[in-house]
Amino acid sequence: MSIWLKHRVKIQVALVLLFVFTTGFAMGTAIHPSYAQPPVVIGDVDEAFAPMWEVYDTIKARYVDRDLVEVPALVDGAIKGMVDALGDQFSAYMSPQDYALFQTELSGNVEGIGVVINTDEETGEIIVVTVLDGAAAKAAGILPGDVFWEVNGEPVIGLNQTELAALVRGPAGSEVTVTFRRGEEFIDFKMTRVRFEVPNVESEVLEGDIAYISMAEFSSRSREQVDAALESVDVNNRKGLIFDLRGNPGGLLTSAVDMGSLFIEDGVLLYEAFGDGSEQTFTANGNYGNITVPIVVLIDEGSASASELLAGAVKDREVATLIGETSFGKGTVQTIQPLSNEGGLRLTIARWLTPNRNWIHEQGVEPDIVVEWDPATPEEFAAPDPQLQAAVDFLNQK
Repeated sequence: MSIWLKHRVKIQVALVLLFVFTTGFAMGTAIHPSYAQPPVVIGDVDEAFAPMWEVYDTIKARYVDRDLVEVPALVDGAIKGMVDALGDQFSAYMSPQDYALFQTELSGNVEGIGVVINTDEETGEIIVVTVLDGAAAKAAGILPGDVFWEVNGEPVIGLNQTELAALVRGPAGSEVTVTFRRGEEFIDFKMTRVRFEVPNVESEVLEGDIAYISMAEFSSRSREQVDAALESVDVNNRKGLIFDLRGNPGGLLTSAVDMGSLFIEDGVLLYEAFGDGSEQTFTANGNYGNITVPIVVLIDEGSASASELLAGAVKDREVATLIGETSFGKGTVQTIQPLSNEGGLRLTIARWLTPNRNWIHEQGVEPDIVVEWDPATPEEFAAPDPQLQAAVDFLNQK
């Protein structure tokens, strides 16, 4: 496969895999470790929760099919409703089944059809962003831009990503039929789910003696993988380095700090601002990569969260040139909190700011050099990649 196509079909997976699509939750997150359960507050809160207990007691006492009601299902519904009431697309309740799947998929082994997705904030539609090589969606002919319409005949418009995941996921070898809207046309795809391991970092030396590295996610191993890639391409004996974050939906906050420290020798990488008015400063951790050649970082609208954290840091600190399109615009940080029912809570706990204290939420990080590329057909995808070519041309002028 040519380098012109790799970033559009490279294997990608966010560490917030609620889907077995290998997708990030709303294009990824910067994830904190979980914290201890906060103390229960009594008083007014007890009074506020009283109607919930009244509803539960009434259901158990009077619902026509009360003998069929499962208490865990009622609890799941109540928790989900509580989190949904926050109106935050990046906070979500994971049922015990979803949370078990989430933990399994952190290993990088996933089961599903193989697409990265995004939610259109204006329409609420869930759209394919990237189709992964070697998985069912690629073989079936699904394209970026396709809109999920039905799963096994059940309409999905109005569902959030977690709800859609529950319909699409399943064990490897099982079949699922997904209807997509492509323009004005509706197309059915019957696919067999597969299980595969997700690689993260790819590297090579491009024509013109330029090092190229792409990274699909910010995982606990990303820094060691990138360090190995830098060594393999002998980066400081090349004309320059292209670091490709296009389509990278994010991952661990700690990984983003590790990666920022690769490019930035010392000083601030980001600030976190919490709801109580407190703030935490993250600085370079001393694990500097000492890259001496010019650096270009490629970003696009699929570069989210931790990708934007890194892009914002290198831009503000003026250690690399950003080329491509404005990034996704996710400026919040989440934590994953295990729950006593073996489920999990994904909750927004902070806003993060770039070193220059810019909050990029719903704004994105703007590249230094804008190069738009929005291929929609197989022929357009097969054409040379103008963003990568712009990076090559820029480095050739250095």
